[in-house]
Amino acid sequence: MVQWTEQVGFVGLGSMGGAIARKLAEAGVPLLVHDTTPAAVQPLVALGGTAAGSSAAVAEGAELVLVCLPTPDVVRAVALGPAGLAEGGRMRTYVDLSTTGGRVAKEVGARLVPRGVAVLDGPVSGGAAGAAAGTLAVMVSGDRTAFERIEPLLRIFGGRTRYVGTEVGQGQTLKLVNNLLCATTLAATCEAMVFGAKSGIDPTTVLDVINSSSGRSFASEVLVGKHTLNGAFDFGFRLTLMHKDIRLALEEAEGLGTTMFTSSAARQIWSHAMAQGMGEGDFTHIMEVLEGWGAVLAHHEPSGDAGR
Repeated sequence: MVQWTEQVGFVGLGSMGGAIARKLAEAGVPLLVHDTTPAAVQPLVALGGTAAGSSAAVAEGAELVLVCLPTPDVVRAVALGPAGLAEGGRMRTYVDLSTTGGRVAKEVGARLVPRGVAVLDGPVSGGAAGAAAGTLAVMVSGDRTAFERIEPLLRIFGGRTRYVGTEVGQGQTLKLVNNLLCATTLAATCEAMVFGAKSGIDPTTVLDVINSSSGRSFASEVLVGKHTLNGAFDFGFRLTLMHKDIRLALEEAEGLGTTMFTSSAARQIWSHAMAQGMGEGDFTHIMEVLEGWGAVLAHHEPSGDAGR
């Protein structure tokens, strides 16, 4: 068990950030926390954390600050805006666990490094359940010395922590690569499930054969197999956030002149789901978009209160 006695600042206690912060608190890490939603702060206070009134107050009270936030604009505001982290005088290491893309990571780094702050981006993958289990993948880039110092802390929630590059933003780009592939394979898997179901084959049989054959993937084994086929749609990641990640990934890829035909086509399915008002639901609801187009049910509706 890692023993970490230094106070850690944490800003952003949503679904993912809250799960990571809880894991740290349960490991005995002293936390100074802030979120714009007071109700999100209370569970951490109950676990021994201290509430701060602003992001600036977090950076005034802790040398190491982690953030886990939903969008690039929010990251920029928290790090650099009024009452933001840049206004705190004590922060010396900043770690962005969000998924915001390489460009905003570089922008924040360019503003914080001259202030004497070591900057790391360390986006995470694995969902809230992975945070609770301590098995998240954390893709870290930036100041190598700072990473080596805080790696034991990161491994409390990120059992698969890996240093991926010296340039701020490389971790963010790698996370976008991962999420783009996840979104594209999930869309393709749901499409295949609908095809099989419309052919008259039981969806369970379709999925079992896929998962014992060359078509298997994380999308088929976990996302569809454990969170979609049963009608639960409960992986724990909002569809609007996946749509945001796809957009950021394609923008960065296109900026590099990379051909992205397959994922660009998949993006249209996610954009359609957003247009249908599904953004606040779990991203596994993408199955229902394909089912609607195919006029067939490729998952099993829950009975009673199951999956609600």
